Amino acid sequence: MTRQREVGYRGMWAPPEEDSRYADRNPVGELATIREYLTNYRLTLGMKCDGLSPEQLATRSVPPSTMSLLGLIRHMAGVEHSWFRRTLQGDRDTPRPFWSAEQPDVDFEGAVADPAVVENAFAVWQAQIAAADQWLDSGVELDGLVDMANGQRVSVRDVLIHMVEEYARHCGHADLLRECIDGRTGQ
Repeated sequence: MTRQREVGYRGMWAPPEEDSRYADRNPVGELATIREYLTNYRLTLGMKCDGLSPEQLATRSVPPSTMSLLGLIRHMAGVEHSWFRRTLQGDRDTPRPFWSAEQPDVDFEGAVADPAVVENAFAVWQAQIAAADQWLDSGVELDGLVDMANGQRVSVRDVLIHMVEEYARHCGHADLLRECIDGRTGQ
């Protein structure tokens, strides 16, 4: 089935006056700049999911991939938890959301067209973002070093830049998934 391509507002997802991203166009300092990019990519992923039914959110890309918009939300909830809770805060005891040692692809495999699954995924993702932002508000030193589970040490800066990269890559996936679902395109 061929879908009509909808190019939004001059290539933008929303009219500039209604776009919740880019609120602080002149952040001061490195941490503020990193946080703005991270926030904007988080908002972009959420925007790509707006207005879709559970069936549309759970629509898979192309076989054999299990990727879907709902799967990306579940995946990013786990990524937020892994990097902010496990790595940056050293909390390896709190259970990881949407993760299983026995089923490595559970974040995507479990992304099914059930309203309760959709509601849970977005709630967990938003809770992980809120917890990460609360930690970031506590006074972060970008040059501070943290221990990863594999024994390597990395800087807080490296982890935060990696989070921006994670979202950027997955927002690209979300662009293509959304266009396949209803033809909607835009930044």
